[in-house]
Amino acid sequence: QVQLVESGGGLVQPGGSLRLSCAASVTISSFYAMGWYRQAPGKIRELVARITGGGSTNYADSVKGRFTISRDNAKNTVYLQMNSLKPEDTAVYYCNVETYINSYWGQGTQVTVSS
Repeated sequence: QVQLVESGGGLVQPGGSLRLSCAASVTISSFYAMGWYRQAPGKIRELVARITGGGSTNYADSVKGRFTISRDNAKNTVYLQMNSLKPEDTAVYYCNVETYINSYWGQGTQVTVSS
């Protein structure tokens, strides 16, 4: 069983930055991919950013150029650096990992962008 613990969410003003962290209970180097998703009230969960074991990344169009996903295999942690935050980025952000046979989710961390 893989456990994921997210941190780094909070309240930030428009234009500000936050860095989310997702620490895994097992080595992440064996994961097929890791990613961040978000879900705003009344909306479906959507992919924000994803990074594969080989380091390939993909981003939602709405965050390209503002968000950066990265991973630190030594710390078993994946990060999401979020810059130039907008009110529409407000959501619960979830960490996800994919193995070749399963998918696991964190508990989510709230990000609120508001003045």
